Amino acid sequence: MGDNNVNLPPGFRFYPTDEELVVHFLQRKAALLPCHPDVIPDLELYPYNPWELEGKALSEGNKWYFFSRRTPDRITGNGYWKPMGDEPVFASSSKKVGMKQSLVYYLGEAPGGMRTNWIMHEYRLSNGTDTGSSSSRSSKRKGHPKIDYSKWVVCRVYERGDNDNDDDGAELSCLDEVFLSLDDLDEISTPN
Repeated sequence: MGDNNVNLPPGFRFYPTDEELVVHFLQRKAALLPCHPDVIPDLELYPYNPWELEGKALSEGNKWYFFSRRTPDRITGNGYWKPMGDEPVFASSSKKVGMKQSLVYYLGEAPGGMRTNWIMHEYRLSNGTDTGSSSSRSSKRKGHPKIDYSKWVVCRVYERGDNDNDDDGAELSCLDEVFLSLDDLDEISTPN
């Protein structure tokens, strides 16, 4: 998994679904709870161009994952991230748990930049799911500065190839892939 030291058993890969990124990672980060495994690093994205993420973010295949603070300006040294649209992220229970914003990287200055194949999915919590508000209130009473943890996002960045189809966000978890592969065993005929 790139240069990051991750203690996952051999054969396991980090391919979280949209729901897993929001529920198991982002909600815990916003609530100041530990993430197990704690594999996604904090990274201030905007000083970096997307091709500079290697060694700074968690990499799995051609995708990079990291936590960042949400900001309105997404300008890097050589370009900018242009928002393309939002879509809700739902839990298995059909409850809306977050939002996924898709962004495309453009080289140059806005609005006349040149579109690239770099894509970022920025996941944020839905309004009302910020579980860090009670932590902020209690830290204010103790004399610590108030920190707004609702501004945390988790990002997935990748470079789309020329032959790639659009990513619909319907990724399978590790267990889903195992169960689907077991279904394939039914189709295999054994010699008599």
